[in-house]
Amino acid sequence: MVVIRLSRGGSKKKPYFNVVVAESSKKRDGRFIERVGFYNPSAREGSETLRLESERIEYWQSNGAQLSETVNRIVKLNAKGPDGLVAMKKKDEAKALARKNKKAADKAAKVEEAVSAEEEAPKEEAAAPKEEAPKEEAAAPKEEAPKEEAPKEEAAAPKEEAPKEADDK
Repeated sequence: MVVIRLSRGGSKKKPYFNVVVAESSKKRDGRFIERVGFYNPSAREGSETLRLESERIEYWQSNGAQLSETVNRIVKLNAKGPDGLVAMKKKDEAKALARKNKKAADKAAKVEEAVSAEEEAPKEEAAAPKEEAPKEEAAAPKEEAPKEEAPKEEAAAPKEEAPKEADDK
């Protein structure tokens, strides 16, 4: 199946898209049949953001090519003219700002939770010394356990020496 979709170019954090006609089984940035336009979302004001060859797009659609969701949206905006692009950019900026504000609010909420947890911590620390005494007693047997293992290693060493003496005779 033939699809009209975006092929990404440009550098990191600065995308540039070619609108291409390609086989659906090919990779996103892979081989394509025809380039029918471009879209530069990071273009500055006054420079060309979008150029589409609408005649070629109509030709490919008449031959069975499907538009991807993004290209379909871009084609509709292109039909509205430059005002449609300006409206789309404002809408995208508003979404990005809302996302950024939400992230900042989540971060502020985490900081507030941490501060409230720190305020509760001194109350818990007052009760903590009573609990620490049993922990120290529990730690003492753990230290004794390795001491028990050490004599076993020493006992293993003389056994090795004993057969050597027998070999000397």
